[in-house]
Amino acid sequence: MQNIYDLTLNELEEYFVSIDEKPFRASQVYEGLYKKRFNNFEKMTNISKELREKLSKEFSLYKIKILIKQTGDNVNKYLFELEDGSKIESVLMFHNYGISICISSQVGCNMACAFCESGRLKKVRNLLAYEMVEQLLLIEEDINKRITHVVIMGIGEPFDNYENVMKFIKIINSNKGINIGSRHITVSTCGLIPEIRRFAKEDGQVNLAISLHAPNNEIRNKLMKINKVYRVEDLIEEVKDYIKKTNRRVTFEYILLEGINDSEKEARELVDLLKGINCYVNLIPYNETDNIGFKRTKEWKILKFYDILKSNNISTTIRKEFGGKVSAACGQLRANN
Repeated sequence: MQNIYDLTLNELEEYFVSIDEKPFRASQVYEGLYKKRFNNFEKMTNISKELREKLSKEFSLYKIKILIKQTGDNVNKYLFELEDGSKIESVLMFHNYGISICISSQVGCNMACAFCESGRLKKVRNLLAYEMVEQLLLIEEDINKRITHVVIMGIGEPFDNYENVMKFIKIINSNKGINIGSRHITVSTCGLIPEIRRFAKEDGQVNLAISLHAPNNEIRNKLMKINKVYRVEDLIEEVKDYIKKTNRRVTFEYILLEGINDSEKEARELVDLLKGINCYVNLIPYNETDNIGFKRTKEWKILKFYDILKSNNISTTIRKEFGGKVSAACGQLRANN
């Protein structure tokens, strides 16, 4: 039985046409699902009883559940159990500009980045679109507030699950549904060049973030296995082409690791690499874990790195930290359970 949250508005319209119903029924059902948040079809009294019964027989609703919720300063972390017993997690963050959610796109991850807690747990499977949609819906239900920003940056490599991630974006972006604006949605990738090329052709203005974490191949090869397939210089050229095609600014994420990629030398290399690119750099203080030996860069070195980028006209921020007491590293809550 297919999950109703796995259907885009167009797919639901096609379904109704296939059963000799008017396509506008799709908008009525979307309203019940996403505006009124009905958790069963019987509550959708804007459609006939016969149609409600048919939907109940052909489609399922919620299939994932919250197992554990941890709370910290301006952050909630959720461990979900999927229908097959697999576990994923999401992080909710309260900002002065709104409420954001960082969601997972896979059960496990095959990218095996050396610093990443999620990378220790190999990919089991891709998430379907409904399993991403339900993360958002269940968290909104828990906090009784509207989520305004979505980042696909949790467990998994989103571009390794391209089709389902794009479907998820269409569902949450639909003005008949959850209606989260394109510019409030960000997809993060470790640098899968063919998918970046595909993403450049997508409609809308969804943001792209690149997990870079090193200014050269020598360091990036040690940190990220994907760099042995798509080298730094090729990735940067693809990003330049993406910006040229889309006229969209790209974010480069850069986790600072003590003694690895955080010296003045690496900062100046990063300046040379990114000079002239319409981008900004998000410097990320590392969340140390018991399972991985990397250490967090000292505060003064983070500020020095930041100053070098800023003084060379590279737009830069230092990521505000959330959840230091709630297994903050991506995948850590799942690993601990």
